[in-house]
Amino acid sequence: MAQSCDHDHATAPGLAGGSLAAAVGLIEARIAAAGERMTTPRRRVIELLLEAGQPVKAYDLMAAFTPGGAKPPTVYRALEFLERQGLVHRIQSLNAYVACRREGGHDAAFLICDCCGVTREVEPQSTETLTRQAAAADFAISGVMLEVHGLCADCRAA
Repeated sequence: MAQSCDHDHATAPGLAGGSLAAAVGLIEARIAAAGERMTTPRRRVIELLLEAGQPVKAYDLMAAFTPGGAKPPTVYRALEFLERQGLVHRIQSLNAYVACRREGGHDAAFLICDCCGVTREVEPQSTETLTRQAAAADFAISGVMLEVHGLCADCRAA
């Protein structure tokens, strides 16, 4: 995501080199253990997301996929697969995707800076109240993802 503000940020970069290769290797092993295949498009999409370290829009993934780009179905199919595997989160309010660096399926919360777009994944402390409310409404929760908007420390200090 491009920064829309003009001050400095202390953002953590995405993965590169050996760290990227190690992360992709772990993901490939996890996919194989689930009885699935890591295809070339799936590998490329997860690499791009890990390299970015921040949410990326699907069309930006298409443009970066290869020198000539990729067709939308190729990228969207890869994203859908990676999301089903718990390896990618879709951040609805940004219409973007981010690699999940946590093991297994889990509830997630994202802190999103409205100034610069920096996004940080955190694990919600407790979803017990929401679970009780859902049960009272005879609703079965399949997962929780919160999107919290505000300003990061760098933008507040500027």
